Amino acid sequence: MSGYPGIRASDEDRGRTAAALGEHYAAGRLTLEEFHERLDKVYAAKTLGELDRLMADLPRTDLGRPPQRRAAGPVQVPAGGSTLAWRTAWRFWLAISVVAFMIWLLGGARGGLWFLWVAVPLGLLMLRRWIAGGPRHGRRPVNRGSQDRGSPGPR
Repeated sequence: MSGYPGIRASDEDRGRTAAALGEHYAAGRLTLEEFHERLDKVYAAKTLGELDRLMADLPRTDLGRPPQRRAAGPVQVPAGGSTLAWRTAWRFWLAISVVAFMIWLLGGARGGLWFLWVAVPLGLLMLRRWIAGGPRHGRRPVNRGSQDRGSPGPR
């Protein structure tokens, strides 16, 4: 960190060291117990030398440089759509269906099986989308920048 181990550490120095420890924990170089132990020592450190000793057995990280970003481009999604998105959608459907059923049940189970009018159509719509391969994104946006806005159009 510094060539001056006796210099008093600032809050910014402690924050940088804590962030570096977080990166090392995320990379698997530290266990949760080691991470918490070192983090406590970071915030108790008074000098740069104490901070350096906490990081001595870990590789250097460059926190001043922003993380590298991927180049912009299309995201590859499996043919059936995002599995996580479908799981979330089906869980939402299940939650809505269970809530409707519980309201029907707590209401004395009268008035017919109205909760099915909530669960079945929503479930059928989701099933149709799932079989079709996910949401339709085939529509292309209209590029209006190339049109002359002042012209009245074809005559």
